[in-house]
Order: sequence, then structure tokens, then C-alpha cells
Amino acid sequence: MAQTIQNLGDSPGEPGDGAPSSPHWKAGPFEIRLPFVHYRLEWPDYTQGLLMCAVDLAAIPMMITLLGMPFEVALAVILLNGFLYLTHHLLGDPVVPGWITPAIPLVMAYCMTFPEGPERVHALISFQILLGVFSILLGVTGLAKRVVRAIPPAIKAGVLMGAGIAAVQTVFGEEGQFNQFPVTITLAIGLAFFLLFSRQFPAWRERSRLAMQIGKLGVLPAILVAVIIAPLAGEARWSEIEWGIVQPDFVTLWREYTVFGLGLPPLMMFVTAIPTVLATYIVVFGDTLQANSVLKQANKARPDENVAYNPNRSHMIFGARNAIMGVIGPDVAMCGPSWSAMLVVITERYKEGKKAMKSLYGGAGSFRWGTNTGLLLLPIVTLVEPVLGVAMALTLLIQAFVSVRIGIMEARSQRDLGIAGVTAGALALLGAAWGLGVGILLCLVIYGRDFFRGENDGTFAEEQD
Repeated sequence: MAQTIQNLGDSPGEPGDGAPSSPHWKAGPFEIRLPFVHYRLEWPDYTQGLLMCAVDLAAIPMMITLLGMPFEVALAVILLNGFLYLTHHLLGDPVVPGWITPAIPLVMAYCMTFPEGPERVHALISFQILLGVFSILLGVTGLAKRVVRAIPPAIKAGVLMGAGIAAVQTVFGEEGQFNQFPVTITLAIGLAFFLLFSRQFPAWRERSRLAMQIGKLGVLPAILVAVIIAPLAGEARWSEIEWGIVQPDFVTLWREYTVFGLGLPPLMMFVTAIPTVLATYIVVFGDTLQANSVLKQANKARPDENVAYNPNRSHMIFGARNAIMGVIGPDVAMCGPSWSAMLVVITERYKEGKKAMKSLYGGAGSFRWGTNTGLLLLPIVTLVEPVLGVAMALTLLIQAFVSVRIGIMEARSQRDLGIAGVTAGALALLGAAWGLGVGILLCLVIYGRDFFRGENDGTFAEEQD
């Protein structure tokens, strides 16, 4: 436990501790990094971001279903959220930010307990503002880092594994994307996993210049394959490319879906949202753990740069994003600390050395500059629009793979793994609050006074943090 506490400070990995940080301007708890001033544009990540904006756009159907938003209004929300994505790397948080994906079904179910219209919009507004303020308070007071330190390893493992299982359920459930795109998702995810996680592709990449170039593109080849395969398989229409710039409807958004037109929600709405906020934070906590683990591995592979991940700083940034979006454009996908799938994609290329990517901040920043560019370009939006469900499935399944893998590595013993498995199942089937409750109860029953420390029975070759 002492080792865990030591490694959850400003750097996620010991090898980077003696390395210099990339250039930046210090501003209190933040480290300001500007493109072309402090980091170079990484073209492979920027290009990948152009089409991976499809995942951002996949939130539009959810907002149309939940809030009755017109397409152009939902697009305005996506653009605002996309702009705020840039704040992470610009302020020193070395992640690819994204949604709070596993909590989306929980939040949608909560909002649907209110009648469609202004009352449901108020429910989402109050929830997102409260989540944002809660996260900011944890970051400002330093409690975020303490929360990450204090959770027993078995519960950490269970939360991460449960998030992975829930992501798989979302794709393959009765209303999941797989039922709509079975052939396309099978081929696209097969290609994505081959490029990202197989043992064969790295060897091929060493021998082939073409494979090396393909490897730099992350999941972009899988998206391009989906654009072609889906219509051939009869699972989607062919893309109808339109030219120009998108035309979001900000006026209707602010008049009918924000506090500017509807006014502030009643105080009781904020009180009612508290249980859902706490349950959602459990998932946020899991994303924070995952980001810490992924970046720690990146630091070990690249001792030339100290990639400093600070949970308190991260909480302040994504908390502010949620609070701001709750005011100017409530978003059912919410504002999470990390897009796990793309963080893994970018760190895998970063691990290849300076020639592949000079700085992780450059890779993460370039990707998000790319998604913001793609969201503005009508040709990009219309190209990927028919396969938005496939893009969503790709990110969920990649996240699931990484969540389960890292979750298992958080455990210290066979008992930890048992507790984590039951916790993960409860979280996936019953929700985040039930999952955490089951994990706490099992740790109390099995470890008693060693609740926080647990045990290390030698199952794992080395201590994981």
C-alpha cells in the first residue's frame, strides 16, 4: 500500500521520475502547453482524429432519443464538448479525454424517470452541474488523490473489470450495436485488435514499410473498412458526401435546452441527482485508475520524458468541463477524464520511441485537434455518419479489453481476483452503486481489519500500482 501511495503523486511511473518534463509554462497546478510552441503536431494522430470524430458524433442519436433534440442542436453540443476536450493537454493533463461511457445507461435511466421536455432537460442539467462541482471540490482540496490511494486493490480491480464487462454488454446486448452491424463490427474489431494487440503485427511491422505506416494510424484503418463493408453487407447505406462546413443550431440549443432559456433547475432537482452523481463518480474513479495505469506503462517504456499524471489536476479540468457543459449544453455522454481506447492507441505508438512520437502531449493534443477539425468539416461528418454505431462499438470493445487487462493487474492475490470478479459482475448487472457496495462488503468479510491493505500472496511477479 505504501508503494501505491508513493506512485500516485504527480508521476505515474518511477522510470520517468528522473527524466525532464516536456516544455511548458507553469500556472499553479497546471502546466500550459501550446501547439508549435511546446509540442509539435503529430500528423498520424491528427489524421486519425479526423475520422475518429465519428465516435463523438455517436452521442447525437442518444441526445435525440433522450431529449428530443434536433440533429443540428445535438451537433452544437458535440462541438462545444469537443472544444473543451482541448483543455486537458493544454493545461498539462496527458490524456485523451472522452465520455464517461459506462455510466451513460445509468444517467439515461435516471433522466427518463422525468417526463420528456423541460423537466427532463432540467434533470440532466442539475446532474451534470452537480457532478462537475463535486469533481472540482475533490481536485481543489486534494481529496481526489487520497480517494485513488485509499481504495483497496480488490475493489480497484473490480471497478475496472466491471466497466469492461459493461462495455461488452452495451455492444452485444439486445439493443446493442452488434445487432445492427454484425458483419461490419466483426471485421472492423478484428482488424483493430490485430493492429493494436496481436503478437504477429509488431513482427510484420518490423519487416514491412507498409505495415509500419498502417500501424501509425491506430484504429483509423478499421473505420475506413467499416465505411466500405457496412453498405456491402447491407447493414448501412453508402455515405452521401456533402461539401462545406457544418451548421450547428446554437440558438435553439441555448433557448430550449439550457439555463439561459429554461432557467435554473429547482433545488430539489439537485438533491434528487445526488445518488446518480455518486454512482457515476465510481465509474469516473475507474477511468482515473485506468489512465494512471496506462500512463505508468508509457513512462516505463519512455524514460526520456516524465509524463506527469496528477489526479487532482485531472479532477479540476474534467469537473470544470462538466459544470460548463451543464450550463451551456447538457450532454448525456458527460465529460470524462479519459477516452481509454484512444489513450491506449496513442501510448502504444509513443512507446516506440522519439522517432514515432516526440512527446505524449503532442500525440494526445494532435488527436483532439484532429477530432475538432473533423467535426467542422461536412465531408468528414457525412462520410462516417452511416457507421456511427460501428465507431461506438469499436471504442467500447477496445476499452473493454484494456479495462479487464488493467483491472486484473490491479489485484495482489487470488482472493483479490475473486472479490474483483464478483464486484465486476454486480457492477455490470446492477449498476455502479451496487458494484461498489458488493466490493466493500466482500473486503470487510474476507480481510476484516486489513480492509485497506488486503494481501499479496505472490500470485503476481511484481507489485502493480
